[in-house]
Amino acid sequence: MANDSAVTIYTNTSVSDHDLSKKDQNPFSIKVGLAQRLTGGAIIHVTNVDQAKIAESAGASCVIVSNHPSPPPPTSTISPMLDPNIIKQIQDSVPVPLMAKTRVGHFVEAQILEAIGVDYIDENELLPPADDHNFINKHNFRVPFVSGCRDLGEGLRRVREGAAMIRTQGDLNRSGNIVETVRNVREVMQKIRVLTNMDEDEIFTFAKELGASYEILVQTKQMGRIPVVHFASGGIVTPADAALMMQLGCDGVFIDCEVFDCLDPYECVRSIVQAVRNYNDAHMLARSCELNDAIVEGSY
Repeated sequence: MANDSAVTIYTNTSVSDHDLSKKDQNPFSIKVGLAQRLTGGAIIHVTNVDQAKIAESAGASCVIVSNHPSPPPPTSTISPMLDPNIIKQIQDSVPVPLMAKTRVGHFVEAQILEAIGVDYIDENELLPPADDHNFINKHNFRVPFVSGCRDLGEGLRRVREGAAMIRTQGDLNRSGNIVETVRNVREVMQKIRVLTNMDEDEIFTFAKELGASYEILVQTKQMGRIPVVHFASGGIVTPADAALMMQLGCDGVFIDCEVFDCLDPYECVRSIVQAVRNYNDAHMLARSCELNDAIVEGSY
C-alpha cells in the first residue's frame, strides 16, 4: 500500500527553481514536507471553536474551517470568505494545524488567509469559483495548498500548479454515499498502476491523454503513487469508510462536519481517527464500528 511508507518529497527541478527564485517563498519541497505531517490522519471540517476543540481532543491531525455546514445551494453564485475573526478564534483555541478554504482562482482570498497565518489553504472546487478558467498559482505562496481532483490527470495538473496535497473528491452532497469517492480513488490508483507498467516511450502519449506534465508523470511512475500527500474526501462517515480509503491507498481522509450532529461527537470522531490509524486491524475496526453505530443511531 502506498500509505505503508513515508511519502517521498516531490522534487521536480523546474518547480523547485521557480520557488527559489523568490525569496519570500518556501521551496515546493518544504511545502510538501509540511503537508506530509498530516499523513495517516483525519482532517475534520469544523464551523466553530467548540467543534474544533472536540476534533482536537479526539485526535484530528488538522481542522478545516468552513463557513457552511454543507456546500452552498446550486443557485448560489457566491460564497463569501469566512470571517478572519472566526479563524483567529479557532487558532487561539486549539494547537492542531488549521486549514481554510478559498474559491478556485481567488488569489486575493489566499493572500488574506496566508496573512492571517493559516497552516494550509484548500483551493476548494466545491465552492462557486471566482475564476472558472484559472487556478491559483500556488508557487507564489509560502503556505502549502490543497487541491481537489476526480482523476489522475486533474490531480497532477494541480501538483504542477503547486499543490502540496491532493484531495480525491467523491460525493458532493454530503449524503453519506461513499460510492463516488471509491470510484474516483480506484480510478486514480488504476491509472497509476497502468503508468508504472509503461515503457518510458509511452509516457509522452499518456501525458497528452491525461493533460499532465511529462516530468510529473515520470516522477509518479518512479514512486508508484501521486508524488504528494493524497487524501480522500466525500461520503466518509463511518470508521469502516475511513479504513476503506486507507486500504485503497490514500494517506488520510477528510471528514465532513455532519459528524458533530451525532449523539456523542467526540466518540464518533475518535472512532474514525482510530480507524485511520489502524486501518489494517480488523478487530480494532470492529470495535470502532460498534461504538460508532451506537452513538450515531437516530442522529443523521
